[in-house]
Amino acid sequence: MPRYIALKDPHRESRIYSARTVTAILIVLALLGVILTRYHGLQITEYETYRTQSESNRVKLQPLPPKRGLIYDRNGVLLADNSPSFALSVIKERVPDLEATLTDLRQLVPITDGEIEKFRERLQRRRPYEPVPLRFRLDEDERARLAVDRYRLPGVVVEAQLLRHYPHGELFSHALGYVGRINERETFELDETDYRGTFHVGKVGVEKFYEDMLHGDVGYQNVETNAHGRVLRVLERYSPKPGADLTLHLDINVQRAAYEALGDRRGAVVAIDPVSGGVLALVSTPGFDTNLFVNGISTNDYSDLRDSPDVPLFNRAVQGQYPPGSTIKPVMGMAGLESGLVTPESTVPDPGYYRLPGDSHRYRDWILRIRGTGHAPEVDLNMAIAESCDTYFYDLGRRLTIDRMAEYLAPYGLGDRTGIDTTNERRGVLPSTQWKRDALNQPWYPGETISASIGQGYMLTTPLQLAVATSVLASKGKRHVPRLLMAVDGEVLAAPELEPMRAKPENWEAVYAGMHAVVHSKRGTAKALAKGIRYQMAGKTGTAQVIGIAQNAVYKEDEVDERHRHHGLFIAFAPAESPTIAVAIIVENGGGSSAASPIARHVIDTWLFGRSEFEDPA
Repeated sequence: MPRYIALKDPHRESRIYSARTVTAILIVLALLGVILTRYHGLQITEYETYRTQSESNRVKLQPLPPKRGLIYDRNGVLLADNSPSFALSVIKERVPDLEATLTDLRQLVPITDGEIEKFRERLQRRRPYEPVPLRFRLDEDERARLAVDRYRLPGVVVEAQLLRHYPHGELFSHALGYVGRINERETFELDETDYRGTFHVGKVGVEKFYEDMLHGDVGYQNVETNAHGRVLRVLERYSPKPGADLTLHLDINVQRAAYEALGDRRGAVVAIDPVSGGVLALVSTPGFDTNLFVNGISTNDYSDLRDSPDVPLFNRAVQGQYPPGSTIKPVMGMAGLESGLVTPESTVPDPGYYRLPGDSHRYRDWILRIRGTGHAPEVDLNMAIAESCDTYFYDLGRRLTIDRMAEYLAPYGLGDRTGIDTTNERRGVLPSTQWKRDALNQPWYPGETISASIGQGYMLTTPLQLAVATSVLASKGKRHVPRLLMAVDGEVLAAPELEPMRAKPENWEAVYAGMHAVVHSKRGTAKALAKGIRYQMAGKTGTAQVIGIAQNAVYKEDEVDERHRHHGLFIAFAPAESPTIAVAIIVENGGGSSAASPIARHVIDTWLFGRSEFEDPA
């Protein structure tokens, strides 16, 4: 029987079509459901999240850096100011081609290779969308050229900012310190929130010590921007809190008198008010222009300072450690009196040298070279201080011993940091048997006590420590932690007081009499200072050897290299009957105390009368 083959099956095709139609509809409905679900999420469930993200595309939160606090001297003279300046900055995220932009900018304004290098360094430690300074202190013509071409320089901004300015430059360089650009290490150390929008931080001195007070609190503002990041309007603002204004005990007239009196010599002057503990002057020479450091010192300028043999960056007032020489003798006198080893009337034979029992070595008195003999057949405390008799103090030191010497001298602030409110203070050395064992792993020898008794050998002090010790003498035992800061926003702060030294009044008077004779007696070692003086000054000269001198050798200053000559030192307070100022001076390689003592007269005159009345006979 013949077979019939169906060419078309309408029923099967109908089923297939229906199935495909249903499937297509289901897919469309599923996709529509996904869209509706997503729409619901965008418009209802996650509305606030996406609205906030949308707003952030045109609303930016900008930090508002606080104004750094000002610094004044005790007379209201401005020592550290904030001056307006314009900086050229770049926001990397908004720059399509950084290298091309830098090339264009160099055609518009002068930009050195050094500035480009520092800019690249800052880029490495910036925060996202933070303007990175490229060039500082734009003048009016440069700002105009940038404004004309701003439309073709996306991401380039000219910002107005306040920069630290030190109107007196070198005069207060070591006392105030300076601020500088925040470096990579400080980026991690400083609180990111507190320093948003801030590019400078105190580096050294008062600027660093009181950074928390001077910096202030950062503010914020929400601003509306266009697609190019330009601010259209401010939506809300939280003003920054400016840093506190500081008033220091420093007196600009006294500071200038000390600085000018030192001249081009290396040295330091520290003046303290023994009544309050306030530091009236803190000078180290040579100084340097602190304004160079504010926005990053140039390589050449820094090399000049770093490589100078005079070390201008070294703060001799608090970091310099020198043998105090004979300036230690009034304190040694107090130690002898308080220990009961001597009285004001006790005398010591002075042939011009001293020998330890059983030792043939002669410890010479400085007067031996001049007179060929001692100061007098018998020397008492007053003459020993007034004429700076070494033999008297050699004998006193031997009887006192080095450990008792350290015990009596430590309360005057020697051998330890004073706690002054600045940076990098060094502690000096007040030697003892234990100190030498710890420091050198060696025993103490009797001859070393002889050297220490006149401020030589291992003993080292800073000019600040000598000024503190002089202040304790001037106030008859009253002790303060020395302070540069006098007031914060006009509120006076007292210097911290330490436990006073207890001593017999007659002992203070005996030492006072010797120091008074240094200046006002005919044989005093600083009698030249009394010329035309209108007040009573108590002082003590000192000379510190820089190089050793053999037993029978003669020191000839003219034959010694300038940097190997003796240091000259002087301490003083005045008026002697009621002291209001105590000073300590060192002149490096000055040849002797005659280089330092006239500086004290200039400083004290200026403090008491507003100007110096002294004409140095030299």
